[in-house]
Parts: sequence; structure tokens; C-alpha cells
Amino acid sequence: MTNACTHALRLLEQEVLGIRARLDAQLPYALQMPMVPAANVSDEAMGAIERHMQAARRQLRIRIARFLRDLRHARPLPVDVARAQQRYALLKLYFHAALTHFEIFAEVLTQRSQHGTGIWLSGLDVAAQDGLRQPGLSMAPPPVICYVERGHGGAIRRARTRLPGGGANPVAVIRMPRERMVGTGVAASLFHEVGHQAAALLDLVNSYRRASAASFGRGPAHSIWRVWERWISEIVADLWAVSRVGIAATCGLMSVVSLPRAFVLRINLDDPHPAPWIRVKLSIAMGNALYPHPQWAELAQLWERLYPPSQMSASQRKAFETLGAAIPAFVSALLSIRPPSLQGRMLGEALRLPDRHPRLLLQRWHMVRSRPQQYLADTPTLAFAVLGQARFSGLLPANQELGVISELLQRWALAGYLPWRAGDPQLSVVLNQRRPVPAPRRSHGLPFAAYA
Repeated sequence: MTNACTHALRLLEQEVLGIRARLDAQLPYALQMPMVPAANVSDEAMGAIERHMQAARRQLRIRIARFLRDLRHARPLPVDVARAQQRYALLKLYFHAALTHFEIFAEVLTQRSQHGTGIWLSGLDVAAQDGLRQPGLSMAPPPVICYVERGHGGAIRRARTRLPGGGANPVAVIRMPRERMVGTGVAASLFHEVGHQAAALLDLVNSYRRASAASFGRGPAHSIWRVWERWISEIVADLWAVSRVGIAATCGLMSVVSLPRAFVLRINLDDPHPAPWIRVKLSIAMGNALYPHPQWAELAQLWERLYPPSQMSASQRKAFETLGAAIPAFVSALLSIRPPSLQGRMLGEALRLPDRHPRLLLQRWHMVRSRPQQYLADTPTLAFAVLGQARFSGLLPANQELGVISELLQRWALAGYLPWRAGDPQLSVVLNQRRPVPAPRRSHGLPFAAYA
């Protein structure tokens, strides 16, 4: 019996020594990720990831040291062997959690070595960071990194949320579907996911729910407002996207949800996403409320031609008519909330950006259309808004739009890598060159003022 228990304790010791060796062999990302410098993530994001992984490894090493110390003092008795096995099983779970965290970020960073893709992703990092900025507020947005994956929809693992196995995520990680990496369609997905992070930072969803409970807690409209509340997190993210890039967000959303009729017309209250047909109508209504213009009515008519109510069943038509009739009141209520984070301002007032009105976007397009990749390089969200408006207005063919966005992403990637800050006269020279110029290192911040 004693020999068997001694052998079991030695076996556990060797297993844990193997875990420690595997942990020690795990190199920092900076020593194993091949990519051109401009495709790298920002120093701020990489530093946050490395610090998170360092802390996780340090905690695991402490647990291993304690386990080995106690194991070497354990008696070769069945009860001590069973207790040691329980602790070993728990230690393995902590190790697997550390590996899971490593793989989450490794998957993101490995794509930076792919030719072309890495530069695009680095440019999207810069655009996403710009999309988190809210004029008049200093909300300390976290670093953002993007990656692509096959599939239909995007997603975000928000910063400061719990990672699998425990621990807080040090950066916001946005997953972009590969099929969206064309034209301004990328803006709709990118800034929708950015909207989820912004909503969390500003506590917009909870602010709406508190206001809604106070105003619509009972009464005949209660059931409709419960539906909006079920979908509110996705609606707020759509609102953020529209506030940043205007009609490009709604047109991109239409492209995402252009699926067979059975999917577009299905209402599922277990899904946090609104039914696609009404979701587009909501995006149009929010766009018109922020930036009033006849184009929104035109877009609504277009959507109804693509999915006409005549194709709906009687129950579907009745449900969508009820929801559609409630949209104006809902959008008005949403834009009228006053989250504490906005320092007394209404949500609609805060999110309405003066330079995003369709008329002003078209004016800017006519000013920059000779070389948009040059003249729009300093302002990523405004660039997507201008290009999306020009495309919707029939002034920018899709094939030309893709070329402009590709070059803008390259310029933003390079701008994120350069050490110069906003206002440096050398920056505009470099951004306006046709080819990237090597620089000594990647900067910690955005080298431009998004809302001067």
C-alpha cells in the first residue's frame, strides 16, 4: 500500500513539473509573432496583453510551487494521495485557462503576419480606436485589436469582461467576418462592435432600462417596450454605428441581414438581435432622428421593395405593423435619456456629430473626390461616413470605393506605427506619400485628432 501511494505521489509530482516546464517554455508574443512593423498592434494593446499573460503565469507558478512544497511533505497514505489528486486536477484547470487566454490573443496576433490582411487589420485597429472617441468626454477607451474569421456576423470580446477560466480581458478584441471586408460594408460591422464597447463604457444600456422602467413600467404599451428592452444592447450598438458613419452603417446592416425571407422575417425574443426586417427600420429611424434628410425615407422604401409586406404571413404583418408604429416613440425615448456618463446631456444630443449630416458629407466628398485617400486620411470615422454617403448617392462605384478604403487602411496602419504625434508637420507629408516609409517604432497613440 505504501509503495503504491509513494508511486502515485511521484507521478503527480512529475505531472506538475511537466506543467511548469510547459509554462516556462511559453515565450512572450513579442518573441514569436512575425509581421511587418506597420501590421503590429499598438504598444498600448501589446503591453496590456503581455502584462495580463505575465500576471497569469506568475499566479500559476505560485500555485505550482505551493503544490510541490505540500506534495513533498505528504504522507504516503491513501487519504493524502486522494487530496493531492484533487489539488492536481484543480491545478490543471488553471493551466488550461492560461493556455486558453494565450490562444485567444495568439489567434488574433498570428493574422498580422498574413500578407495584406495584417496591414488591413492594423488600419482597422486605428479606425476602431477613433470610433470609440466621444467628443466632450474623456472616457479612457481601452486598446482595441481586430481580427478576421469566416462566418456571417462580427463579434466583440469587450475589454474588462471575464475571460474563459477567469481574469479580466485587458483589451477589446473585435472579430470581423471576412465577407464584410469589402468597401464601406466593413464600417457597419466595425462600428457596431465598437458601439458595444462604447455602450459599456458609458453605461448606456442600463441607463435606458432605468428610464424605461420608470416611464413604461405598466400600461397597454408595456409588452412592446419589453420587446425593445430585450433587444436594447444591439439597438444601442446600431445607434452608435449610425452616429459615426451615417447611412453607411444602415446600408452595411442591410447587406448583413439580406438573407432568405424566413430569416429576415423571423421574430425570436430569445435572440438579443432584433428581427432583421424591423432592425433595418430601426436603423433608418435612428439615422433620420440624428441627421434628418429625405434619403432615409428613400432607403425605407427600398427595404420594403426588397422584402415587401405582401410576402409576410398575416401574423408577421400584424407584428411588424405594431412594432413599426411604435418605432418613433421608442427612438425619441432612447435619444432623450440622460445617462450620468454624459454629464447631463441627452443621448441624441451627445451622439449627433455636426459634420455627419448627409448634406455636409456630400459637400466634403466633392471637396476630396480627386484624392479621397489623401484628404480623408486624418479622420477614419469621417472617412467611412463620406465614402458611404458618396456610394449611396451614386457618386462612388463600389470597385473604386474598395481601392480607396484599401489605401486608407494602409495609411492608418502606417500612421499608428509612426512615432510622430498629432500636429507634427511631418505626419501629413508621410500620409500623403504613395509608399510606406519605415519608422523606428510604433507609437502609443493615434497621430491625429479625430474631432478637431
